[in-house]
Amino acid sequence: MASYDLIVIGGGPAGYVGAIRAAQLGKKVACIENDRAGGTCLNWGCIPTKALIKNADMYLNMRDKAAEFGLSFDNLSYDWSKVIGRSRNVSDKLAGGIEFLFKKNKVDYLRGTGALAGTSPSGGNKVTVTDAEGKTETHDAKNVLLATGCKARDLPFLKFDGKRVIGAREAMLLAEQPKEMLIIGAGAIGVEFAYFYNAFGTKVTIIEMMDHLLPVEDTEVSQTLEKSFKKQGINFHLATKTTAANVTDGGVELTVEPAKGGDPVVLKGDVVLVAVGVGAILPGGAEKLELTDRGFVKTNDRYQTNLPGVSAAGDLIGPPWLAHVASFEAIHAVESMFDPKHKSKKVDIFPGCTYCHPEVASVGLTERACKEKGIAYKVGKFPFQASGRALAVGEPEGFVKLIYGEKYGELLGAHIIGAEATELIAEMGLAITLEATYEELENTIHAHPTLSEAIHEATSDAFGHAIHI
Repeated sequence: MASYDLIVIGGGPAGYVGAIRAAQLGKKVACIENDRAGGTCLNWGCIPTKALIKNADMYLNMRDKAAEFGLSFDNLSYDWSKVIGRSRNVSDKLAGGIEFLFKKNKVDYLRGTGALAGTSPSGGNKVTVTDAEGKTETHDAKNVLLATGCKARDLPFLKFDGKRVIGAREAMLLAEQPKEMLIIGAGAIGVEFAYFYNAFGTKVTIIEMMDHLLPVEDTEVSQTLEKSFKKQGINFHLATKTTAANVTDGGVELTVEPAKGGDPVVLKGDVVLVAVGVGAILPGGAEKLELTDRGFVKTNDRYQTNLPGVSAAGDLIGPPWLAHVASFEAIHAVESMFDPKHKSKKVDIFPGCTYCHPEVASVGLTERACKEKGIAYKVGKFPFQASGRALAVGEPEGFVKLIYGEKYGELLGAHIIGAEATELIAEMGLAITLEATYEELENTIHAHPTLSEAIHEATSDAFGHAIHI
């Protein structure tokens, strides 16, 4: 038995970041992971999907935009196995990088499945680690950080089988490209895979219960994405629920009908990707943990659970299920453990990003939320078709939409659809964190020509000062 100041169960964006931060504070730390360092995000989520999407971007640019740039070539083709293989190589390289960081920071990396095993004689917590061969070790920890993440949720009548009914993990590993794919759920996962598979010629149909694609985004952004997806040939049924399924060796049939009632329709595909949400992965020994009504772990403002010495961070404590949020939570959880004076912060402002084409990114309040809260606001917009840089690089689709408080002029929300939206949103997150006003953004000179000029122009538009529209 080894004794630690902290044992982290889970090696994803919450787990490995929390472990390294504790080591930086001079603590003796172990991190337990039953897959590979980096967790779902690095190995089976954020990173490999972005690698796949980059392949799609390159293929579409060569196929559809080469002539616009004065380029031509013959016999454009792709190797599906190499498309998939590249994404795996990227993940493997980064996982190795995290293992190096563990060594650098003197974090003990324990491969196996971690579980809570009650109180230790020292008054801390016992944690067991069971390796792939079934061998179990028990360790003592003054503190435990649970960071076991989430797993894809299936439907009662549509259970994952890894072949015809798949989740995101299987969707990035299919050895054979499907000719027709059905996708249930139009959140970030569903939309990103729809874009990727459609780019390479798979016929894609999305089924979404809400009224729009990316229903949590600003309505104008969702509507713009819907128009773009239609042009790309992606089919979708909105305000539609899936009521039944028939899975055979040859494919899948889904019965869908309007959410508000109407005649059912049968849709057919080779596979169906179920992307309707996630459920928490609870470690062994979690029976005494207090959970929310949706099965996520409850924590207080310092990320402590109801069990003494046990904290939790990341996806298993509930939405938003984002890697960058998980890392933020883990750092605050760890610093709260070892510094009673630490002013811990729960997440309220965070960027959300969707890496389809056009990209979508947002932070803060939507216009819809402002209306619901009764907040007086002003809106400024700037279309990328009026941006010199966007036209120069052949990316005129989309816009920047900013929402400012009417009374004080503070930035309340930012919504971007278009090229590099997921990079541009960082400035907006900083502005909201600093409670920046429109005057401060207007007085920040943005280089010309850049896509970020659209932020300056949208700010000016909100208060009637726009020059270029």
